[in-house]
Amino acid sequence: MASDPDKLLKQHPGLTHSELLKVTSHVQREKDEWFLNTVMIEGHSVPFKFKRKKAYKSLTDARVNLTYYPEAETVAGFKVEIMHVVRIKKS
Repeated sequence: MASDPDKLLKQHPGLTHSELLKVTSHVQREKDEWFLNTVMIEGHSVPFKFKRKKAYKSLTDARVNLTYYPEAETVAGFKVEIMHVVRIKKS
């Protein structure tokens, strides 16, 4: 039986799956009824963003498995590359 990331990668070829990534920074803030999370990963200069209905424990210094795809976001009139996280799991 295929694992969840394998199924997602087969259905959506633009996704990327990475394992055992070290989180260097984790910030979350509340917006409406969602918690917006931003994590920075060791060796990457691009933020990884996701949202949840409930607050997430701090992931700073944790190892995580991520399934994500690249996306562009406009901030103050500038396009900024981000990674939109589809699936995150603590390793």
